Amino acid sequence: MSGGGPIIFSQQRVGKSGKLFVLYKFRTMVVGSDTMACVANSELLKPRLDARITGLGFWLRRFSLDELPQLINVIRGEMALVGPRPHLPAELAIYEEQHFQRLTVKPGITGLWQVSGRSEKTLSEQLELDLKYIADRGLMLDILIVVKTLPAVLFGRGAY
Repeated sequence: MSGGGPIIFSQQRVGKSGKLFVLYKFRTMVVGSDTMACVANSELLKPRLDARITGLGFWLRRFSLDELPQLINVIRGEMALVGPRPHLPAELAIYEEQHFQRLTVKPGITGLWQVSGRSEKTLSEQLELDLKYIADRGLMLDILIVVKTLPAVLFGRGAY
């Protein structure tokens, strides 16, 4: 992979019940870029053209291939296939009281906001969609999300 450092990127995330775990991804950014997050008005910004992303990383992200190592997290019981995406510990600082409901379920590789616009959603919109998922969750909703994930990944909608 390009960008220096190991092929597998690992980062501490918050899981069910607030338990910290190590999330795995394929490296898509240059080394040290995880300390250069863009935040404004309590919103995490994901610019479409981010100079920190490597050439290969662009394609891995576009088709969500960078997420494949998270299957290790699923096997280890830290994540589910479907659920809210796990946030960084620092992101909990901007949670409102109701957002802590996200910590009542296992985080997932895909979820409602991933099939509803992915990176085009603000952090506030992502949190609201996660709360909707938690309120409505069940086998049929999980199946619907998995089915909707396939075209979202294949066509790279909202991915950057």
